[in-house]
Amino acid sequence: MTDGSISRRQLLRTLPVLAAGVSAASCGYALSGRGSFLPDYIKTLGIPMFANATPFQTVEQLFTQKVRLEFQSSRRYTVVPGDENVDGIVYGEITGIGLSPVGLNDQQLASRVRVTVSVKVKFDDVKAQKTLWENPALSYSDEYELASPSGGTDVAAFIGNDRVAFDRLSTDFAKAVVSAILEAF
Repeated sequence: MTDGSISRRQLLRTLPVLAAGVSAASCGYALSGRGSFLPDYIKTLGIPMFANATPFQTVEQLFTQKVRLEFQSSRRYTVVPGDENVDGIVYGEITGIGLSPVGLNDQQLASRVRVTVSVKVKFDDVKAQKTLWENPALSYSDEYELASPSGGTDVAAFIGNDRVAFDRLSTDFAKAVVSAILEAF
């Protein structure tokens, strides 16, 4: 056939390849957010209080609680605050918190600040005695308006006035970490 048309034989050879490509491409989208690569025997998760290597007091409590709530919301696991009599353990450590002004008011005082939180997290399978997932350098950041602008990066003013900033960051962090652990991304 020289008129540019595709023969039946060529079409039959091409269709399986196209079908496989479409199937593979759509498979990932269908499973996103629903899968879990964790072994079936993992039913109870221990999530002890995260460590905190920063001068920001109580931020570890907020991040730990958000991760616990996010796992509980999946309704697949029982979550306990310790590391005994569990099938899997999530360990975390807040390794750094940085504040940097990104907006100034007319008096050249900080009016907007970027908050960056660095966290080390790992998930251990207790039965197999191995780490299934870890990331030693997760980093989350967002920008927030200061309730009362101050010169530079006044940590006390930020913490006192903008607890909402850490609440939002910890929520985003928990969703991303739980998704990464469950889906192994």
